[in-house]
Amino acid sequence: MVSVSPQIAVNTAVTREELLGFISSRHHAIVITTRADGRPQASPVTCGVDEGAIVVATYPERAKTRNARRNPQVSVVVLSDDFGGPWVQVDGTAEVIDVPEAVEPLVGYFRSISGEHSDWDEYRQAMIRQGKSLLRITPDRWGPVATGGFPPHLA
Repeated sequence: MVSVSPQIAVNTAVTREELLGFISSRHHAIVITTRADGRPQASPVTCGVDEGAIVVATYPERAKTRNARRNPQVSVVVLSDDFGGPWVQVDGTAEVIDVPEAVEPLVGYFRSISGEHSDWDEYRQAMIRQGKSLLRITPDRWGPVATGGFPPHLA
């Protein structure tokens, strides 16, 4: 029988700059907003970092968008591509931006995730045609960057 060393859970406190660096290379997240009845509503999203904020493309009629308009206090759990990899919870204040004002912020969103687009004019027109919105979440507080595993005293 092969012995496997258990993974020890790790929590690493980070500065705002370190937080944004951590998030900028990860694009899978869960946005948690508050429903009108006070209960949480969670949405899996693709996110980026632009100008010091977490950015999420969305539509005006989505629950997360409606909820953030009503109560801008939101949380975002940013995950690694590997589900068992490091993650962080960020609590912040959301701003909802709709087209046409959202067009240039949506360009920043795209760049933060995919780099340059082959035709920015086409992209801008698509965002207008689709009636997109952008959630711009300014981090107010955050937990440590964490990995799952055993508490050190049990490993």
